Amino acid sequence: MVNRIKELISLLNEASKAYYQKDMEIMPNQEYDRLYDELVELEKESGIVLANSPTQRVGYTVLSNLKKIKHDSPILSLDKTKDTAKLESFLGDKAGILSWKLDGLTIVLTYENGELVQAITRGNGEIGEDVTHNAKVFANLPLQIGFKGSLVLRGEGVISYSEFKRINEELTDEDAYKNPRNLCSGTVRQLNSEIAAKRRVQFYAFTLVKAEGRELSDSKAENLLWLKKLGFDVVEHRLVIAKTVAEEVEWFRSHVKENDIASDGLVLTFDSISYSESLGRTAKFPKDSIAFKWADEMAETILREIEWNTSRTGLMNPIAIFDPVELEGSTVSRASVHNVSILRELKLGIGDIIKVYKANMIIPQIAENLTGSATAEIPESCFVCGGETQLKKQKDGEALYCTNPECSAQRIQRLTHFVSRDAMNMEGLSEETLKKFLERGYIEQYPDIFRLQKFENEIKNMEGFGEKSYQNLIKSVEKAKDVELPNFIYALGIDQVGLRNAKLLCAKFDYDLEKIKEATEDELQAIDGFGAVIAHSISRYFATHSHRTLLADALAYLRIKMPTIAEAKDSLVKDLTFVVTGDLTKFSNRKALAEAIETKGGKVTGSVTKKTDYLINNDVYSSSSKNAKAKELGIPILSEEDFILKFQVTPTE
Repeated sequence: MVNRIKELISLLNEASKAYYQKDMEIMPNQEYDRLYDELVELEKESGIVLANSPTQRVGYTVLSNLKKIKHDSPILSLDKTKDTAKLESFLGDKAGILSWKLDGLTIVLTYENGELVQAITRGNGEIGEDVTHNAKVFANLPLQIGFKGSLVLRGEGVISYSEFKRINEELTDEDAYKNPRNLCSGTVRQLNSEIAAKRRVQFYAFTLVKAEGRELSDSKAENLLWLKKLGFDVVEHRLVIAKTVAEEVEWFRSHVKENDIASDGLVLTFDSISYSESLGRTAKFPKDSIAFKWADEMAETILREIEWNTSRTGLMNPIAIFDPVELEGSTVSRASVHNVSILRELKLGIGDIIKVYKANMIIPQIAENLTGSATAEIPESCFVCGGETQLKKQKDGEALYCTNPECSAQRIQRLTHFVSRDAMNMEGLSEETLKKFLERGYIEQYPDIFRLQKFENEIKNMEGFGEKSYQNLIKSVEKAKDVELPNFIYALGIDQVGLRNAKLLCAKFDYDLEKIKEATEDELQAIDGFGAVIAHSISRYFATHSHRTLLADALAYLRIKMPTIAEAKDSLVKDLTFVVTGDLTKFSNRKALAEAIETKGGKVTGSVTKKTDYLINNDVYSSSSKNAKAKELGIPILSEEDFILKFQVTPTE
């Protein structure tokens, strides 16, 4: 019954998404109504109602802070081992449960009379934070269950790798999360529950703590099965004994790569509850469970070469090439060294004896250099184009760059950027298509895109193309010729100039490209949010003869449009400077809010400075660096709701 409920929810939600967001109908209304009625009946019969059910319309909650709550019993951390033999001796003659050690946020849930009433984070093990408002919008958590007694269980709140990737793609490098665990922790502890709903947090139960009024089985595995019947997703697990535990560890090891949920090892616990309780605990660890960490398989080999790969930004990444070795079931002969600082820290040199391993059993890394000759040379020229190289300081150390903007390794990525959505917005010109056009000589530089009609017959006869694909491509190119100046400047790919900076640049010089081309570095630095680095980058770009030549070529095809500055004269945001951070709930994303401000004559910058008038952040109480800076400078922090009420700028439909 639970599986059918989940199946119906998936079908109905997919149909609603297609109908309301994509204007598509993937099932007739009668079929939708039939499935909806079936779901309602199953929810009544089972008592199970999941948070993502279309029968629910959960209201979102915004809190001013998270309440601290003491746990009834402490949640201890686990002792650890990397040795399967220790797992065997740990079990002795007892049966155990082996499961993923999910890498998220441990949460304790309480249900009363079949309804979720409380969710508390692990915190420091003694005191956690009340996150009930967010748990109620977890993607897979039951809001109601068939069991009416008092129920307490523990589990892990997680965000999948695929969801983590989707969320990070919508954020700037500055705001991007390092891993799914950090993202999940930050999400579950948000004050606004709509943020947690949008990020699709999932909950996996791993322990039943109590169920008043029900005689519990002495088997933890049977209790997990009962929780599953109530509608909970439970952590993937296997029953083991000492003789089979090593074999099951290998099964989990072989499935690490295909697991969409982050894990940092395994957990082994005794299946018998009574036996577990008889063991007690130490000051730090429970005695009935132990964590198993993957032992990194190491191999010694000889470093033969350091290869430098040039990326689209000119960044030259050092790659260590060494004699092939077997690691985690595959042959490895290459490993990224990441940057110049790490190369120097490892004291690498050709012929050195090095130790290599696979981080998380996936990514080859150098663990140690046994020779430490430090003879590796930092190239003074790019191996692709021969252009001069330059060392630049970054947050995580020094990195090497090719300074030649016409390097062929960078060209394909620049063209891909030129046609991207926020730039010229040319559909049908994917990176692979651009590569093919480059190889065939149809395109060399970005103005050539406007002359693709010359190769009509050749393009139509290309694999994957035809009459319709060609016509759609040309239609998209023609449409792109009507472009606003900020989008065009952003499309040029000037270092340090994103779309936001392009808008500030154009506004400063009255949307006059000639004025922008002739602007001095002092004039550029006078723009709010611009410093010496950005000013020099823009000035140098327009002073370069080859760039001016390409620009003149492209402008012959373009019709530059003036941006629409709606009601700027009477706008309350006119001439004010805003910084937008965090997740949004009223506007579709930060870009939409920035555009709403800019069309009314305001400015949006990326950093909080003395020139900032307001910081917009729905989590006004967060301890983020931008909030801290705003408080230090006495700059008001507004939620979206505050902003809308104060400045009368509302989201467009």
